[in-house]
Amino acid sequence: MSVARFWRKIPQRYNLVGTRCVTCGRYYFPPRSFCPSCRREGKIIDHQFTGEGSVVTYTIIRTASEQFENATPYIIAIVQLDEGPRLTAQIACRPEDIRIGTRVKKVFRRLGTEGKSGVIHYGTKFIPA
Repeated sequence: MSVARFWRKIPQRYNLVGTRCVTCGRYYFPPRSFCPSCRREGKIIDHQFTGEGSVVTYTIIRTASEQFENATPYIIAIVQLDEGPRLTAQIACRPEDIRIGTRVKKVFRRLGTEGKSGVIHYGTKFIPA
C-alpha cells in the first residue's frame, strides 16, 4: 500500500469522521471505541460531521519553522463543531478576518510536504463561512 493510499484510508484525516454514542447522544472526535460517559452500556457508531462550527480561540503564527515559513502569518484555532467536539485546526484566511466566534466550515487543503520533492500531505482546514 502506498503512503498516499495509507493516509486516504484514515477517514478522520480527510472526511472529519468521528463517533456518536447512541445511548447518551454525545459526539466524539477523534473517534472513540467506547463512550466514556456510558461505559459499556453505550453503543458507539460512526458519525460524519457537517464540518461547520465556530472559533473558540485562536493564535496567529508569525514566526514558523522552516517548513511553514513561506505560509506565515497563519492562524491556528480551536474550533467547536456544531455537534459539540472541539478540535485544533488551521484557519485559511487573512489574520484580520478572524475573531472569536467566527463561523467556519471545513475545506480540503494541502497541509505540507516532506522535503522539496517529497510526499504532499492533505487534510482538513477551515475557512470563514
